[in-house]
Amino acid sequence: MQLPGGNMTRMDTPPLVAGRPAGAPRTRPPGWIVWWLRIATTAHLAGVLGQAVLAGLFVTGNVDMLVQHRDNAGLTHTMLYLQLVAAILLWRPGRGPSWPAWASAALVALETVQVMLGLNRVLAGHFPLGVTIFGVSAVMAAWTWWGLRARRGSAT
Repeated sequence: MQLPGGNMTRMDTPPLVAGRPAGAPRTRPPGWIVWWLRIATTAHLAGVLGQAVLAGLFVTGNVDMLVQHRDNAGLTHTMLYLQLVAAILLWRPGRGPSWPAWASAALVALETVQVMLGLNRVLAGHFPLGVTIFGVSAVMAAWTWWGLRARRGSAT
């Protein structure tokens, strides 16, 4: 190809799509990344489910559950950060889709708001946001188990 303003040439290269040449197949991520993401999303989902159970026990009159609800919130939020790291590894360097990293980052933001609403006893926002977090977390965990496939020959 002739470059403007001179006789230098360059090799034509295919356009890049999501960091790979257009038309090149997406490679499957390594099994170890897939398994870490599965473990992290499942642990986070278990923590979110535990939050709902503890909140329900508190609302029915067992006031001691509020302390456990608060403590479990910290553990659950920590699990979410592990999920975020695993989702980023899935994307880069794992060559998997980027949406789990973005969804996990959005969950971090939502859970941060959730914690603030809970600490300030804004239950009108705390309850529906908790249901939303549960739904997104359930979809993420289900996708890691049934929609995400690892590279053949990797531990899956």
